[in-house]
Amino acid sequence: MKLIHLSDLHLGKRVNEYSMLEDQTDILSKILTVIDEEKPDGVLIAGDVYDKSVPSAEAVVLFDEFLTQLAGRDLEVFIISGNHDSPERMAFGSRLMDRSGIHMSQVYSGKVTPYVLTDGHGSVYVYMLPFVKPAHVRRFFGEEILTYTDAVATAIDRMEPDPTARNILITHQFVTGAFRSESEEISVGGTDNVDASVFEGFDYVALGHIHSPQNCGSERIRYCGTPLKYSFSEAKDQKSVTVVELGEKGSLTVRTVPLIPKRDMVEIKGSYEEITLKSFYEDTTYQDDYLHITLTDEEDVVDAIGKLRVIYRNLMKLDYDNKRTRSAAHVEGAEDVETRSPLQHFASLYELQNNQAMNDEQKNFMEALIEQIWGGEA
Repeated sequence: MKLIHLSDLHLGKRVNEYSMLEDQTDILSKILTVIDEEKPDGVLIAGDVYDKSVPSAEAVVLFDEFLTQLAGRDLEVFIISGNHDSPERMAFGSRLMDRSGIHMSQVYSGKVTPYVLTDGHGSVYVYMLPFVKPAHVRRFFGEEILTYTDAVATAIDRMEPDPTARNILITHQFVTGAFRSESEEISVGGTDNVDASVFEGFDYVALGHIHSPQNCGSERIRYCGTPLKYSFSEAKDQKSVTVVELGEKGSLTVRTVPLIPKRDMVEIKGSYEEITLKSFYEDTTYQDDYLHITLTDEEDVVDAIGKLRVIYRNLMKLDYDNKRTRSAAHVEGAEDVETRSPLQHFASLYELQNNQAMNDEQKNFMEALIEQIWGGEA
């Protein structure tokens, strides 16, 4: 059984005010070429199809064309909603699309029924678990579900996967220990962490949410990453398509096929004089790439962005690295954003503004409000 694992397309995304639609159209075409060469039995798309819960018309048209192309290749395609997607919008028309081999996850209802694929070794059960918060699962299974690990573990337990069969899970969560990049949303307090132990019963877990490709403890639990770079923290990533091959029970092979973007995302550094020399850029793709330039000049260059964009037309970001910037005041406190809870962050802000701590009544009110907004992330 050969499967292609994708995730986090983020169709319609803008990076530093640049629309990525042209680049996304190009990379989806290249993914289709990989699919034609690999001839998989199915495609797994692990959430964040769109960048917004209400996507632009252009993003919807692009995804519609991609799905039409996939449906024409006689594939089984499995798609779940991520934290950026609207689960209700993603589920629209799913029962009609099932007939074309396009399977969209339903809004979580406490029950996940697997799809069944078959090869020479028997059946492969594909479970689709969209992005869920503790509140989503607690609605069906009780108040004892407090954390994301509790929520995912409970949802999986109710699936009752057969441990003697080959089981695949597609889900969109943050697994503890995974490396984040700047283009992802960070949950305050690290409350969205899910322990990898909850996936014990699966032969392959196709994860979405993290943008850099990586395994979580073993190749059996994997983030395929985004097909494009969406922040300069990903500049050194090699984007790819993950190819998964399941043999008999216990036999798994995972490999990647590189994806080359229409325009790369690159960081360069030097003085204004150095990087404007023709010899610096003439044998490179810098004039077309998305660039983050760091100037080392001690004095600011007047209208540096305007001047540099004459050469580097897709300059996204400009910084300086000199004595002045290196001696700039360092803002403390940002490092522990993932270790402090939302309530602790608000309490610090309240105390900073009012020169006194919250009283018990105020604290109880905020706990209830955070529970209502974030579903148990206090």
